[in-house]
Amino acid sequence: MDLERFARSPAGHLVPISGHDIYLRRDYRHQAFIPDPLPGELALSAGTYKLIIAAEQALGRLDGATDRIPNPDLLVRPTLYREAQSTSALEGTYAPLRDVIEADLVGDSEPSSDVREIRNYVRAAQRALELLKERPICFTVIAELQAILVRGTRGDSVDAGDLRRGQVYIGERTRGIEASRFVPPPPGQALTDGVSAWEKWLNAEDDYPLTVKVAMGHYQFETLHPFSGGNGRLGRLIMVLQLVEGGVLRRPVLNLSPYFEARKEEYKDLLLQTSITGHFEPWIRFVATAVAAQAEDTTRRIATLAEYRRHVVDTLREDKARGVILDIAEGLIAYPVATISGLARRHGVTYPPAANAVERLVGLGFLEEVTGASYGKVYVCPEVIDIIESPTP
Repeated sequence: MDLERFARSPAGHLVPISGHDIYLRRDYRHQAFIPDPLPGELALSAGTYKLIIAAEQALGRLDGATDRIPNPDLLVRPTLYREAQSTSALEGTYAPLRDVIEADLVGDSEPSSDVREIRNYVRAAQRALELLKERPICFTVIAELQAILVRGTRGDSVDAGDLRRGQVYIGERTRGIEASRFVPPPPGQALTDGVSAWEKWLNAEDDYPLTVKVAMGHYQFETLHPFSGGNGRLGRLIMVLQLVEGGVLRRPVLNLSPYFEARKEEYKDLLLQTSITGHFEPWIRFVATAVAAQAEDTTRRIATLAEYRRHVVDTLREDKARGVILDIAEGLIAYPVATISGLARRHGVTYPPAANAVERLVGLGFLEEVTGASYGKVYVCPEVIDIIESPTP
């Protein structure tokens, strides 16, 4: 952390900190950065507003695209899987999408740590949608989501679901806090006040375009780093929740993390430079560009999923299919990994008709059995997996 540059920052100030590094087994003395509360207004260039307008127009097209299938809520699940995989990859955690979906939909009592971490994101996002029906984005909401995110992972801790009680830093643990890239506020009153101010700013009535609100809110959240673990994943989830709460998206179908993952260093550098310079505009431009690009990408992906769903259903109808098989086919874009017993429960039928439907879907090439087992077979729709997992241009 470049203390000299941070000391001149117009966006916050340094405070002395000290403590004991358990990993390196030594005491330390250093400084941490406390960001100022976010401004109530901000002057932006015409070029930046052009990017913001493009982003919000792209969001409108994306929201409209969700009406391309009879049950648009089916689109939420594949979006969450893609975001979960990418947002975790940004933090250095990777697991094949098929493994994550299988663990989530089929059930796995002992998933790998990477799968568990990504699966937790899906569960946190689903819980977030329930909570937003009752209250706005606030500390109570995000604290519950953070506890879900880190449960049973390396980020789990005694203060999960609450403000962190210890000092954290961004950098290599083996080099210590002095060589860190960034040191957020120390635990205690400064952190409590910072999170409280962030929460009030996020819910305040102002003239900021929603894309700007999303960008600035994310900067402040990551700079405060309020929890002991999961801050990056939670912060990116909050960005999408802001768009849903703000009424721009009816469903959380935007994937921002693939854009950030592909530009990981730029993403981190711009956050850091905002703290050093106090200039929000470069960061806002980056986020606006990401929103526009990912809204267009997700719109195309939804169109592909809708077309595939239509192809499957039309093929079955031409084949004179009736009953539960059509229901299963309708849901393939949301449930591309399944077991016969799981499908029977989901669609309220007994095992035999579910088994007959799966056998027919396998025969038509829409499902593949991937375990080779005689019991507890798992079936996958590879086309849907490919659509969800295809790289962002």
